[in-house]
Amino acid sequence: MTDRVYPSSKPKGTAAAATTTNPPPFPAAKSQLYNPTRHPYRPQPKHHRRHRSRRSCVCICCFWSILLLTFLLLLAAIAGAAVYLLYRPHRPTFTVSTLRISQFNLSTTLDDTAHLTSHLNLTISAKNPNKNLIFFYDPITIITSTSNQVTIANGSFPSFTSNPKNTTLIRSSLSSSSQIVDVDSVTSLKSDLKKKTGLPLKILVDTKVRVKMEGLKSKKVGIRITCDGIHGQAPKGKSPSIASTSDAKCKVDLRIKIWKWTF
Repeated sequence: MTDRVYPSSKPKGTAAAATTTNPPPFPAAKSQLYNPTRHPYRPQPKHHRRHRSRRSCVCICCFWSILLLTFLLLLAAIAGAAVYLLYRPHRPTFTVSTLRISQFNLSTTLDDTAHLTSHLNLTISAKNPNKNLIFFYDPITIITSTSNQVTIANGSFPSFTSNPKNTTLIRSSLSSSSQIVDVDSVTSLKSDLKKKTGLPLKILVDTKVRVKMEGLKSKKVGIRITCDGIHGQAPKGKSPSIASTSDAKCKVDLRIKIWKWTF
């Protein structure tokens, strides 16, 4: 009698599924997540924002400094314009009134050294054309030279005050005693003395001046007065020769520009 085989009541797939079920996947390693086309992460430094804030502060300070400087310059310009319109300041004027040459001798010693001895009397008028300005002059140094920069005589004048709408006469005695002169200068002097126009002379006046306006006083500033266009002859005998000053012109220049007022 043949035995019959009956199928099991349990399905075959259940056991197989139990034995063939895959374990849960593990997280991928870091090396597997790396993307060669992706830039690596670089953390930003913490002080980057501080640099930005410092730069902005510097820019703001520069801006306000420039704005303040511009405002101060504008105020100074307005004040200067107001002073000019109210007082109309003018520079002082200088003219050569007279120049007398009482002595002019060129001598040569045994060692062929040339000496110059001279004596001159100079009168310069200083005029203050302003109505409200007063000029205070320090002691004056006067130098008389020729057009070839040969110094003929030196002199001085004491300090004085030039009041508004006033003219002051500066009288000074200029002289030199046995002054050594080089050969080229001697040749030039002798050549000029033979001319009809005579010896070309230039007068240099150096001093310092202070200006007073109402209750305000300026600082002292150095000025140089240069007068040229003068011609003179050596005196003959005891009578002095009078130099020609009709073409003389004087100009005033600031020697040290420490004061912004122009006169």
